[in-house]
Amino acid sequence: MRLSVAIAGDKALPSAFVVWRGFRDSMRKASEYGYDGVELALKTAEDICPDDLAAWLAQYKLEVSCISTGQVFADLGLYFTHPDRSVRDKAVEVFDGFIGLAKDFGRLVNVGRVRGFIAESQTCSQMENLFIETMERVCENAEKHGVTIILEPVNRYEINFVNNLDEGSRLLSKLSYRNVGLMPDVFHMNIEDDRIGASLKRNAAWIKYIHLADSNRLAPGQGHLDFEEVFSGLREIGYDGWASVEILAKPDPDTAARQAIQFLLPKIRQYNLNK
Repeated sequence: MRLSVAIAGDKALPSAFVVWRGFRDSMRKASEYGYDGVELALKTAEDICPDDLAAWLAQYKLEVSCISTGQVFADLGLYFTHPDRSVRDKAVEVFDGFIGLAKDFGRLVNVGRVRGFIAESQTCSQMENLFIETMERVCENAEKHGVTIILEPVNRYEINFVNNLDEGSRLLSKLSYRNVGLMPDVFHMNIEDDRIGASLKRNAAWIKYIHLADSNRLAPGQGHLDFEEVFSGLREIGYDGWASVEILAKPDPDTAARQAIQFLLPKIRQYNLNK
């Protein structure tokens, strides 16, 4: 298992849920603190120049763990279940850009709240059909480039569609593509899943990536979430992918990033020894 940290560009809106902002400086800090990689939170693929990205990754000896897409929903207002076909088309276009970037950097693109929600004018069945239709279009292009699309369950207080891993697995099983997976976030799991360890084991076949944060969304170790259960569950399923720190940047970004790696790195080193 390797550890990354969520970052964004310096022009990202305050709604971008990351630890650091400013790509180059964030990568420098991530390397200095001991992270193995960075998760790029982007609004569109044009947010970052691929040549610059490659140069910075080489300079700081990092990798891209994943491209995350929360700003597509929060900033651009695009999502997969929008009743207007032209809006769904625009979402697919934006994801095609991410896929073009991800084929050379990380090969993982996340689908968080951009999946959409059940609107008052929609039935659950209608919304699922729209999601599947749009997701299949995204997956078709991603498959051509060796990219995997990972669905992140999010708690009920933020969205009303796909709140836990079981729901995510059920929905993914309806797709005709298999370059898909789940992106568990233990903060959301702590709210929605019956037991974190048990849910990880039930849904092991789909898990491709994981977000780590404590029960209060602060750095791991600053709340009451049972990380022994988290790592035990991951060990039982033989997980060997990325773990990424997506937390509130409090009390300040540098302190939060330092708290996270000081808590997590010994656990990950022990995990890797015993896997």
